[in-house]
Amino acid sequence: MSRIAYVNGAYVPLAGAAVGIEDRGFQFADGVYEGIAVRKGRLIDLEPHLQRLWRSMGELDMDAPMAVGPMRLVLSEVVRQNRIADGFLYVQVTRGEARRDHAFPAFSRPSLIVTCRRFDYDAVFTRAATGVKAKSVPDIRWGRCDIKSISLLPNVLAKQAARSEGAFEAVLIDTDGNVTEGSSTNVWMVDGTNTLITRATSDNILPGITRAVLADLAAEHQVRVDTRPFSLEEAYQARELFLTSTTSGVMPIVALDGRTIASGRPGPLAGRLLAAYKTHMDSCP
Repeated sequence: MSRIAYVNGAYVPLAGAAVGIEDRGFQFADGVYEGIAVRKGRLIDLEPHLQRLWRSMGELDMDAPMAVGPMRLVLSEVVRQNRIADGFLYVQVTRGEARRDHAFPAFSRPSLIVTCRRFDYDAVFTRAATGVKAKSVPDIRWGRCDIKSISLLPNVLAKQAARSEGAFEAVLIDTDGNVTEGSSTNVWMVDGTNTLITRATSDNILPGITRAVLADLAAEHQVRVDTRPFSLEEAYQARELFLTSTTSGVMPIVALDGRTIASGRPGPLAGRLLAAYKTHMDSCP
């Protein structure tokens, strides 16, 4: 069956979906987005994703294309029309069409685009059993990475730098030599005291939804969490290192910049937290 997209009030075949050439998302990357997991037909952690979407729009002084209630209905309908059991739902809001000018237009109607595709989370969980390689890359992004903006070119360049060397993800490093996050993930380290460490969201990183869920799961499993910067050298020496995101779940890093992390195999804490996260996904209403 052909995939169905929602574009500005209409459900249309993906192949024919389009926005105007002067949409500010196309001209200026003047927009925000969310990516939401679909597991067994259910939207996982929908409310935190919607709250973050509304926050991102607010930080950019952007009008919402509709109220939260209708938005929930649209997202569910896109999943239904695409007959998705396990998938990835992409939601993008831009400031809409207007004559090209850097300043905000006096009036524009926000654009809303929603797509959904199948995604194999079980394959991701299987991959986590062996872990992935990562590469450190300088963090050259803008100063408001807390906003989930569609302006992602620095992230794209970082991801490509990693993939060109056979790595799964880029680990971004700030000017002080500390880890910020991944190009499309949050990064966690387990130190020698079995403390779970990740960068604070106040330090210009994205407040990841999976990150927040994992922090709660860690607390439930009596794992101590410390939100602080940690250096690339600390990451090399970590007892465990792993990534979290909507499409990566809890993904162990077994090598960084060609250096083996600990034993070179996924660690026990990542395994425990992955099991807890899988239970969380399967129990979401």
